[in-house]
Amino acid sequence: MSFHDQQLRATVYIDTEHPAILAFAREHVNGTTPREQAVSLYVAVRDRLRYDPYRIDLSDQGMRASTALQQGFGWCVPKAVVLAAVARAAGIPARLGFADVKNHLSTERLRRTMGTDVFIWHGYTELWIDGAWRKATPAFNIELCDKFGLLPLEFDGVHDSLYHPFDRAGNQHMTYVNERGSFDDLPMAQIRSAFAETYPGMSAGGQHTKGDFAADAARENPPG
Repeated sequence: MSFHDQQLRATVYIDTEHPAILAFAREHVNGTTPREQAVSLYVAVRDRLRYDPYRIDLSDQGMRASTALQQGFGWCVPKAVVLAAVARAAGIPARLGFADVKNHLSTERLRRTMGTDVFIWHGYTELWIDGAWRKATPAFNIELCDKFGLLPLEFDGVHDSLYHPFDRAGNQHMTYVNERGSFDDLPMAQIRSAFAETYPGMSAGGQHTKGDFAADAARENPPG
């Protein structure tokens, strides 16, 4: 087994060989180098899948890359899984990284359901480019950033793309409070166990809050 075999293969969640994943990768990959191709796939996943933390489905089906891609929305973890899947489809080794973050872009409904503004097991993607792992966070689509005065997360394939600590107005945005490491596949058993302990108000299968996250966030978090 070569060094990157594990980071190129299909799994239950990173279902790289699914027709929807392969089609998305073919359509949106651009450039002649792995770095250029990784950047193009990052932008496509970031902006073509709407960020929606109101609909969290922790079932096996709900956490597959192909499910999020076909739905057209997802929270941070499924979007990171999608990026890993389409990167692997393009021949770019990819894995998943996780951290706990204090999220200052939240809503009353989300805080009530979760009981905290700390989001555990926040997901991002790590891509092997030019001999090193580069972190890429495709969570917030560009429309969401524009609407709330957030600095969009760009990725150049050289520098890590992680949440900004402040928004455009200088207000607190994201704070990393704990690193959980890197994984070749989605560690669902650990995520489900941690969610059950940290978010007792969430149903066993996840969170299915009715409403429009973007509309609620716009009302409660107007741009500064």
